[in-house]
Amino acid sequence: MKIKKLTFLSLLTTLSLAVYAIESAIPPLVPIPGIKLGLANIVTLFLLRRFSAKDALLVLLCRILLSAFLFGQALSLLYSLAGGLASLAVMAVVMGMLRRNMLFLTGAMGGLTHNLGQLFTAFLITATPGVAAYLPFLVISGILTGVFTGMCAAFMDRYLSPRMPR
Repeated sequence: MKIKKLTFLSLLTTLSLAVYAIESAIPPLVPIPGIKLGLANIVTLFLLRRFSAKDALLVLLCRILLSAFLFGQALSLLYSLAGGLASLAVMAVVMGMLRRNMLFLTGAMGGLTHNLGQLFTAFLITATPGVAAYLPFLVISGILTGVFTGMCAAFMDRYLSPRMPR
């Protein structure tokens, strides 16, 4: 059973990395830096719903490290880690409070936290208070994209869960 779970987690890591790569190739939807859909977060939400925070953390770290190695730079690794880890921590807490229901709300909180984590990291790296000007845009986009990824994760959960290992 452990081999089945490891294989499934590996497939989900690959899926999240592929989704990240595809999303990186899409031109920005708006001309504001840092605003993306965050589609790889669908896998993280699914893992929190069906597995554990530990499994979600493992897949998240693998995706972030592999994506930084394959597509990014060292600086993008810092932003991704800050946003991803903050987002995962908040989503795990919210998921526990909501008894694993309402993935759209968990996704909204995760999207918001991800953007706040990245904004805080940008402030620490640049020491420029002007990055706070992005705050309203990142709050709105984080919530909206988080709701979308949460709805996608609920769809994935509905149709994939009966076929997955325990």
